[in-house]
Amino acid sequence: MIQPERVVALRPGEPGRGGFVLLWVQSSVRTRDNHALEYAAGEARRLGVPLAAVFGLNPGYPEANARHFQYLLEGLRDLKVGLAARGIPLAVRVGHTPDEVLNAAQGACLVVTDRGYLRVQRQWRAELAGRLAVPFIQVESDAVVPIRTVSDKQEFAARTIRPKIHRLLDRFLVPLDVEDGAQGHPDWDPGLDVGDPALTVRALGVDNSVSPGEEEGGEVKGLQRLTHFVTRLLPRYDAGRRDPNVDGGSRLSGYLHYGHVSPLTAALAARQHSDGGPGLDAFLEEMIVRRELSFNFCEFNPMYDSYDGLPTWSREALEQHAADPRPVLYTREQLDAAQTHDRAWNAAQTEMVRTGRMHNALRMYWGKKILEWSSTPREAYDRALWLNNRYELDGRDANSYVSVGWLFGLHDRPWARRPIFGTVRYLAESGLNRKFDTDAYVRRWS
Repeated sequence: MIQPERVVALRPGEPGRGGFVLLWVQSSVRTRDNHALEYAAGEARRLGVPLAAVFGLNPGYPEANARHFQYLLEGLRDLKVGLAARGIPLAVRVGHTPDEVLNAAQGACLVVTDRGYLRVQRQWRAELAGRLAVPFIQVESDAVVPIRTVSDKQEFAARTIRPKIHRLLDRFLVPLDVEDGAQGHPDWDPGLDVGDPALTVRALGVDNSVSPGEEEGGEVKGLQRLTHFVTRLLPRYDAGRRDPNVDGGSRLSGYLHYGHVSPLTAALAARQHSDGGPGLDAFLEEMIVRRELSFNFCEFNPMYDSYDGLPTWSREALEQHAADPRPVLYTREQLDAAQTHDRAWNAAQTEMVRTGRMHNALRMYWGKKILEWSSTPREAYDRALWLNNRYELDGRDANSYVSVGWLFGLHDRPWARRPIFGTVRYLAESGLNRKFDTDAYVRRWS
């Protein structure tokens, strides 16, 4: 079932006769629980025309480096195989994405795409809508509940969006029907060879200053990780996710960011393998409520990736204490190289640089120290976002922008006033020691 709330006509109209249906894949790089794919396949069957897919690969995508491109290409490799198993060809075309999709759409009677929440994604879809001569349909598949169905404004915090999402869950947290029978386009140029992602990354000539992380991307590995999590770790997730010295987290963030795993797939699998309890509740809170709060922020705040997009109260609180003495000032290069006096901070930064992720138990401490060690709160925000986007596999993501913003008061409330932070929440190293064995974590990453 594809709920009508997921479907928006970016360029209305009725498809013409003949031609083919083009699926522009961009955010949902998978075959399972992909509403845009199933909508396109259904339209191709209804119209009696072939179906083909295209992905526009832009080597100049803002802030993306070899780590990000390899993970993405691992997903495209799996997508090509998965679509081929259904007889649907995929072309990966290199260049300015709207140009490449427009070229691929020559002769199409309908273009279907997925939904993106960030500025560049919205700009690409708007640009293409203005240039196409055929109907252009957007189908939302990377949120369990469509974002504008939940709310038509920026929500203040999780507590304000949670009841709105929960009222709609029974309608949207349901399996997606899949029907075979769509006819693939018989003469489709495959474009870029994505069979060897590492080789392709080198050939693209993208920024290679950051090497790939430990985790392999793609739908196959993502579903394997999901199975491992829901069958072995989910019952202990509520407590296990808080300790960075154990494998207690889902580690799905990269797969979700690149669309290799659907949040619908993850949420349904968690429900299927659990009889309820705090583990399931905590996972669904993170997977649906917190994640879609991030989408809401990026959808309704045009300055979502800027210090100026933070709440007025937190910016005022920080700026009132901007002249407070700092215990030490580090350059961005020193932070990048994990060259500080703080062992726990260095370990967290090293984990992120090596693996492409940082455990959530360290993220708050990591960010609060950057605020302490920077000349101004604005500089601290820019540094935290730059480091996050440079190394995290899910960097440049709605969740990343909100995670960094939360360090500076986003979706939070005022706390007791203190130097440097004003009334923005603070965390000391002693707070880490109460939660887990900090020394063990430091030894692991030193």
